[in-house]
Amino acid sequence: MRDINTLRVSVLSIVAFAIASFSNTAYAGFDESVNEWFKPIAKAMSDVIFVSVPIAGADAPVIVMLLVSCGLFFTLYLGFINVRGFGHALKIVRGDYSKDDKHTPGEVSHFQALTTAVSGTVGVGNVAHVAIVISIGGPGGTFWMIVAGLVGMSSKFAECTLGVKYRQQNPDGSVFGGPMFYLEKGMAALNFPKLGKGLAVYYAICIVIGTLGIGCMFQSNQAYVIFVETTGAEASYFANKAWFVGAILGIMTAFVIVGGIKSIAAVTSKLVPFMAGLYVITALIVIGANADKLPFAILAIIEGAFSPEGVTGGMIGVLILGFRRAAFSNEAGIGSASIAHSAVKTKEPVTEGYVAMLEPFIDTVVICTITALVIIVTVYEPGVTGATGISGVELTSSAFASVIPWFPYVLTVVIILFAYSTMVAWSYYGLAGWVYLFGNGTATKMSYNVIFCVFVMLGCAIKLDAVLDFSDAMVFAMALANIIGLGFMAPVVKREIADYWKRLEARKI
Repeated sequence: MRDINTLRVSVLSIVAFAIASFSNTAYAGFDESVNEWFKPIAKAMSDVIFVSVPIAGADAPVIVMLLVSCGLFFTLYLGFINVRGFGHALKIVRGDYSKDDKHTPGEVSHFQALTTAVSGTVGVGNVAHVAIVISIGGPGGTFWMIVAGLVGMSSKFAECTLGVKYRQQNPDGSVFGGPMFYLEKGMAALNFPKLGKGLAVYYAICIVIGTLGIGCMFQSNQAYVIFVETTGAEASYFANKAWFVGAILGIMTAFVIVGGIKSIAAVTSKLVPFMAGLYVITALIVIGANADKLPFAILAIIEGAFSPEGVTGGMIGVLILGFRRAAFSNEAGIGSASIAHSAVKTKEPVTEGYVAMLEPFIDTVVICTITALVIIVTVYEPGVTGATGISGVELTSSAFASVIPWFPYVLTVVIILFAYSTMVAWSYYGLAGWVYLFGNGTATKMSYNVIFCVFVMLGCAIKLDAVLDFSDAMVFAMALANIIGLGFMAPVVKREIADYWKRLEARKI
């Protein structure tokens, strides 16, 4: 504990010095210069990663189709594990199969691993992306988001089972896992060591860069923007003090992430239930106040999924729209969440595979669906494709405000909590990639934590749209390596399940 506190003070001091130095320099024009320099690189990367193919008049991003296909494959290959294993997953999270064994490898409980992973996926997208789907394609897109979330449960199962099976246990008792480790070790076990090592290094580089953008700068920027808008935009005291808000977020982030996964899990295990509960309860109040419109909303979701109007590509167009937003939201198939799940205390890799299935269910099937229902029963206009006039967070906010006038303030708190929890979770994802590339030394981990926290502050203070586009592409680029690895190791996952249930039924577990 003393070592952690000393490290925490060191990191906080460095972060504070970096922030003070930045805030006292003239950074006007810095973001524009970097943005212009980076634009061609970001565009080239995005054009490659998000290349689309025309299907029935609609543009289908290949990477999104691969992610959904991966989930569908594992759903069928593992015998609908997402359905028949759901009850068992709840029992594991509840602790029915846990033993108080201090010698069990790992650092956090099943519940803490789940909340850490959920904090990395539940975010601004659950508020904004659902509204975008309904604005563009009507309620029908919600149906396909749910479908993508359900099949995504199966790919989460596969990648998180492998994450625990091939994780790295360090002499100091810490563990690191995730695609980098199971791509290298798992592919080597299948006699493809060079391919596995290449995919692992590629994945590690992608996640380190991607984390600094989508898991860091984007989150702090969204938290700052919504904070300023709610407190009065230009009239706000903080409107021109982005670096100050960024400094607070950076220091708050540093205080948590320096303690490693145990510290992160301790925070997320309390923060996730609170922020998700606050959002869901408020949403249910709004839905309850419009209960007479609920049958219409459900019917609109189902009918709109198969007979949408005014959407390019018709049914295929709205299907692709729903799939794309679901893939962006729950990240099933990308492999990032397996890093958090790999830290669990267990000797049975399959148990965390079951627990991981709950993540897309919570993120997409529950929270995204509830957001959609709120919008449809309040501001959606029957007979008109999409909700008119506004979209994104503004649309969701107006939907809640139609019943609870002061809800924009609640939404501000929720989004800031979503953004903060996402940052602390993704800091661990990036750290795992950093450790894989540069080793597990204290100085190595400290250097990454300092870089991450400085980028938290930069996300508030400057607008690097091209950099964020590039990092977004990097996150989905690493999915290519993960999907290849999952394809090779699918039989390994199936054998793990069979062996686990054989021993469980024989009461050997």
